[in-house]
Amino acid sequence: MKRILIFLVAVVTLSLAMQGGVVKLAILSDVHVTPGNANEGKLREAVAEINATDVDAVMLTGDLSNEGSDEQLLNIKGILDGITHPFYIIPGNHENNWSQSACKTFNDLWGSDRFVFTIDNLVVVGMNCGPFMKMGDGHIKQEDLLWLDSTLNVMVKPGMQVLSVNHYPILDDLDNYRAYVDILKKYPVITHQCGHYHHWRLYETDGINGVMVRALDMGNGNYGYTLMTIDLDRQWIYIYNKVIGQEPEQMYAYHINTDYYTPELPQQDYTVTAAFNVERVVADNASIFTRVGVDDKNLYFGNSLGYCKAVDKKTGALRWQYKTDAMLFSRPAVGDKFIVLPTSDKRLVWLDKKTGKAKWQYDAAGPYVADGVVKDGILYQGGFKTFQAWDVKRHRLLWQYNDINNYCQAAPVVDGNDVIFGAWDTYLRSLNRRTGSLQWQWNNGRAVNLFSPGNVVPVVNPERVVIVAPDRVTTAIDRKSGEQLWREKNDNKVRESLGHSADGKVAYAKTMDGTLVAMSTGSEYKLLWTVDLGFGYEHAPCIVLEHDGYIYCGSRRGMLAVVNAATHQLEFAYPMGSSEVNGFEVDNDSSIYCSLIEGTIFRITHQR
Repeated sequence: MKRILIFLVAVVTLSLAMQGGVVKLAILSDVHVTPGNANEGKLREAVAEINATDVDAVMLTGDLSNEGSDEQLLNIKGILDGITHPFYIIPGNHENNWSQSACKTFNDLWGSDRFVFTIDNLVVVGMNCGPFMKMGDGHIKQEDLLWLDSTLNVMVKPGMQVLSVNHYPILDDLDNYRAYVDILKKYPVITHQCGHYHHWRLYETDGINGVMVRALDMGNGNYGYTLMTIDLDRQWIYIYNKVIGQEPEQMYAYHINTDYYTPELPQQDYTVTAAFNVERVVADNASIFTRVGVDDKNLYFGNSLGYCKAVDKKTGALRWQYKTDAMLFSRPAVGDKFIVLPTSDKRLVWLDKKTGKAKWQYDAAGPYVADGVVKDGILYQGGFKTFQAWDVKRHRLLWQYNDINNYCQAAPVVDGNDVIFGAWDTYLRSLNRRTGSLQWQWNNGRAVNLFSPGNVVPVVNPERVVIVAPDRVTTAIDRKSGEQLWREKNDNKVRESLGHSADGKVAYAKTMDGTLVAMSTGSEYKLLWTVDLGFGYEHAPCIVLEHDGYIYCGSRRGMLAVVNAATHQLEFAYPMGSSEVNGFEVDNDSSIYCSLIEGTIFRITHQR
């Protein structure tokens, strides 16, 4: 008995010894610095103050800037390079959502969008969580989830504990937070730290404590940062509000808890009928932000590891892959002999359809994140501050329009003699299809880039062009003159998700409350009908597709909804996953393909 007691005392003593001492961290979050703004000067003051402390490390947990431009990132790096303590950084939604470089410059400047380090017996791990280059919820990339699990599996030894870091909380703000939490619960995670909301909050998820921390600017002259003290011996965490020039004020103190649980999640009934079949045909090892290109044999897509892939439509087997140097956001454009790949590393690459070998490339001035359209052998492709027309077979530039002040994102509409597209510089434009000359341009009268029709495919018929945009207004424009015909300050809260009937007389828009609205594309605004898709709050800029009498809609959380175009009734609803649906593509056999951000591709067929 005495030997057993001695052994237990030894084990407890060893366990306590391995816990380590006290870890001190300074946390900056949501600093939102642009050159010359007030936050820039206050960040410099915060850095000087932090340098004078005895913290073990400094973290910046997202939203360095306002628009993620190269100018803003280079400016803030010049400030952060002055930190004299070990420093670790991840981006936030303001670096990911409106990035001039398509999220590449951040990695070029800081080496990675994730980090892991140890202090004593504490492992600190942080990673990016989007949303990536379009409106969406936070999302942990598939490859980052795999990295998190494999990294902690190696680094977390007996007696060690983990601090998890992200820009978002481990709540419903992240579309795949359940997968994230399930990995974290495999390890002794003592807390999850995030920013994003610019206010203090303590919460828990499955027993994991989470803390939201302050922004640099909390209003009314309150500038500062967060101090976190982790007492590994006593198993307590202390959170302090540090206003610049003042003494720290304790906000929270809580005991470390690693007693986790698995909640019972509510089950939801879905409208499922035998008339539709949904089949997963691809499950990639990375996230997919592109739509899918389709031909007679293959599906083509790009992923967040920078690979363009061709997979067999029937078997899902990989035929070939081509590696680029950055995440891919543009759908591969399918020609007769070539796939033209618009890349975030500033190229158009001609890939042999059979082998995936690069045959030719064009080096651009900026990244490509827009979907191109191939029509009659010509690729119409939006880029960064430019729009181009290419002879695909001869890889010859036919014309280029350069009077654009930001990047293009959505696919253009090529119809008759017109090429109609939006950009993130507030303008919708119509170009002459043969010459590339400007026929007209329209904006909503405001100079706010974030209200631009930059990520919506217009509805075009012979007389009119209809768009929706983040200003939550539907607008009809005369196709010939560019004159605004009507604007509906829509109580339905339209945003960027749009489609049209086969005859072009009806425009379909998905609203921010998950309703599908049908509007006349006539000379006056007329609401025709509405139907609740069952999505709830909704903002995914996924196109709305009408095909063979049915209307297909995708949600921010992987839901598919199919509406009968004749009866206006919801016929089918199906949960394909947890993340945003990127868009729909129709195959020659009337199969419909769609990709989800979580790295899956589905085939949808209607059983006639």
